[in-house]
Amino acid sequence: MSGRTAAYRKAVAAAVACGISSGASPALAACPVELATYGEPESGARVEFTPVVESAAVTNSFRMLLGDDVVLDGIVMWTEGVSRSYGMLMYKCPSGDVTGEEIAACTVWEGVVYASDKAGKIGLLPAEGEPAPDLLLFADLGPSVAASPALQPLGLAKKPWDVFSLDGCQE
Repeated sequence: MSGRTAAYRKAVAAAVACGISSGASPALAACPVELATYGEPESGARVEFTPVVESAAVTNSFRMLLGDDVVLDGIVMWTEGVSRSYGMLMYKCPSGDVTGEEIAACTVWEGVVYASDKAGKIGLLPAEGEPAPDLLLFADLGPSVAASPALQPLGLAKKPWDVFSLDGCQE
C-alpha cells in the first residue's frame, strides 16, 4: 500500500469516527436524501439536496455552497456496468445545447459520491426516497476545487474538505 493510500484511508477513518461521535438526531434519521443538508466545518461549505425534476439519467441533484456567494450545481447519475453513484459539480455552466468541451470547462469536480452510516459502513449515495446518510464523501473534492480553472479567478479563501456531515432536513 502506498503512503498516499494509507494516509487517505486514515483520513477517511478519522472522518467516520468524527461523524459517529457527533451522530445525527432521530429527526434527521428520517430525512429523505432529496431534502438533506450537509455541512463541512473547516471551510463552512454546505451541500443542499433538491428533488430531481424529471430526468432519465440524473438520480440526485444538489448544490454546494462554498461561501463568498459561490454556488456549484451538482448532479448524480448511476454508471452502467459496475454501478456507482457518479457525481459532477459545475460552476456557471451554459444552458441549452452545449458541447462536451463547454461542460469540461465548467466542471469543478467529478467522481463517486460515497455515503457512510454511524457504524462506519461505507456505501454509495442512496436514491431519492431513501433515508439520508450520516456522512458524504466526495473523494478529492478539496484538491479539485483548488485546481479548478473555473474557480481559480475567484481566489477562494477556504477550500472544502472531502467529508460532509448531515446537519439538517429541508421541510
